[in-house]
Amino acid sequence: MHQVVKNLFQGRLTYLHWDKGEEMTPTLGAKGGTLLVRKIPDADTSHVFVGDVVVLKDPENRDNHLVRRLAAVEGYEMVSTDEKDEPFTLEEDQCWVLADNEKLKPKEAKDSRLFGPIPMTNIIGRVIYCLRTAVDHGPVLNSHYSLRRDSPVLEVELDIDEMVKNHKA
Repeated sequence: MHQVVKNLFQGRLTYLHWDKGEEMTPTLGAKGGTLLVRKIPDADTSHVFVGDVVVLKDPENRDNHLVRRLAAVEGYEMVSTDEKDEPFTLEEDQCWVLADNEKLKPKEAKDSRLFGPIPMTNIIGRVIYCLRTAVDHGPVLNSHYSLRRDSPVLEVELDIDEMVKNHKA
C-alpha cells in the first residue's frame, strides 16, 4: 500500500512496452504483445527475484530492450550442459536471463547463453501484465514475492482500454 500512496505523489509506477518476437513464447505470445511494466529504478536482489519476467537493456545494443526471465542472481553456481564449459558462480550484482521459448537455440534466443551474465543495473522493469489481443490478456506469472508486491500496483494502474488502444498487432 505504501508504494501506491507514494504513486500519488511521484506519478505512475508503470509504463507500456511493446514486445515482438518468439523468445518469450508461450508467456507473452509469438506475435508479440503490449506489456504493462513496473519500473525498477534500482534493480537488485531486494527488488527483482528469480522467476520474474524483466525488461532489460540489450547488452549488445544499449538502444534496444529485451524481455527475458530472470533465471539466476549473484551467488548462483552456473553449470553448462556442455562438459567443456567450466562451472562458475555469478558475482555481486550479476544476473542470468533466459528466453522462455525452449524450442529456440541459444543464438536465436538472444539471452545469457549467448552474451553471458549481465549487470543487475541493466534491468529497468518487471512485466506484470500482458495484452496479446483485446480478448487474450492477463497477469504475467512472476515469482510469488513479485506477484504479492505488484498486485496493489495492478489494481491502481491497469487500464485495459489504454493497453488495447496502444496495441500494435
